[in-house]
Amino acid sequence: MQEHQPQRHAWSLRKIGLTILASALLFGAGLAVGRGNIQINSLSHSRTAASSSSALDYSSVDAVYSLLKSDFDGSLNNKALIDGLKSGLVSAAGDPYTQYFNPTEAKAFNDQLAGTITGIGAELGTDADNNIVVVSPLSGYPAEKAGLKPKDIVAGVDGKSTSGMSVDQVVRKIRGQAGTDVALTIVRGGATPFNVTITRQKITVPSVKWQEDGNIGYLKISQFSDDTVSLAQKAVTEFKDKKVKGIVLDLRSDPGGYLNSAVDISSLWLDQGKTVVQEKRGGKVTATELASGNNPLRGMPTVVLIDGGSASASEITAGALRDNNVATLVGEKSFGKGSVQQVEHLLDGSQLKVTIARWFRPNGKNIDKQGITPDTVVTNSDADVKAGKDAQKDMAYQLLQQKL
Repeated sequence: MQEHQPQRHAWSLRKIGLTILASALLFGAGLAVGRGNIQINSLSHSRTAASSSSALDYSSVDAVYSLLKSDFDGSLNNKALIDGLKSGLVSAAGDPYTQYFNPTEAKAFNDQLAGTITGIGAELGTDADNNIVVVSPLSGYPAEKAGLKPKDIVAGVDGKSTSGMSVDQVVRKIRGQAGTDVALTIVRGGATPFNVTITRQKITVPSVKWQEDGNIGYLKISQFSDDTVSLAQKAVTEFKDKKVKGIVLDLRSDPGGYLNSAVDISSLWLDQGKTVVQEKRGGKVTATELASGNNPLRGMPTVVLIDGGSASASEITAGALRDNNVATLVGEKSFGKGSVQQVEHLLDGSQLKVTIARWFRPNGKNIDKQGITPDTVVTNSDADVKAGKDAQKDMAYQLLQQKL
């Protein structure tokens, strides 16, 4: 990933239709973009100098350091102290998605964006009470196999409470070498906490899967990555060749990804110039993402599946298709991760990820903390899951067949 020019993708460091929750990170899988919208820029010397006029008064910090240096019974690592200072400064902003990464963490963050992750295969975020929660377990990976669900509270890692920890801190504790175990304390729906031990593994998530079910094409996007658009276009070509008459777009448990991918996927259905999403800062529109007009699925009856694990770029796509009246939404209310993070590259290899704006749907509704309520609400019960049934998908097919 080049640092000199931010790409417009929806894990945008590339403006991420980030969750990063954005959000939120593939915890365990450690996706630090969480469901997000990220932009990545490089912080130049000139920019550093330009900001000096508004520099903070560090005299009290120097006083604390002097006392620590003179009184502390032990050795001090100056680099660790500086990293701690910067991390604490950013944390004091009070936004769980505004974070400082030291050079080692920055490398891990970039590796995660590139899909090189080792963990349990789930995304981590925070709820309204600042609990660390599961945003979405990834299909087929250890977290899902262990039974973790969206909105589960991760109350502890290896016997240590997560109270007061940031998402990144918990993610770092959950990640580790493939083949090793991590023990999580989970609270679900206010019930008694329980422990679950999960074996870490290398996480390689195919971003798109598809199949034809009779005259219906089923398209599953697990996250919005670099290859998402090309794979989706390949799927669409196959659908057209086999003359499918309707599409089920499955965005369940999709934590998001690059904004550009969300725009391009939405453009498969939308006419050129149609609004996909707006970016607002302080209530003012700063950017509007428009469909490209490359729409081979124009007029194709479509149902989009969403749930509590659908966030960021997946919410942008679902909202764009729904608000432009080209698709019906089925499932459960989406997660509600619609903040935009921008990543600044610092000169020492560290990075600052900072929230710069919020995403709004074409109908003007805010995505962040609001989520999207589907047209037809369907819940997959525990009994359904145990029986191998998918009531949400069944409903999507039923509604499509009525339109064909």
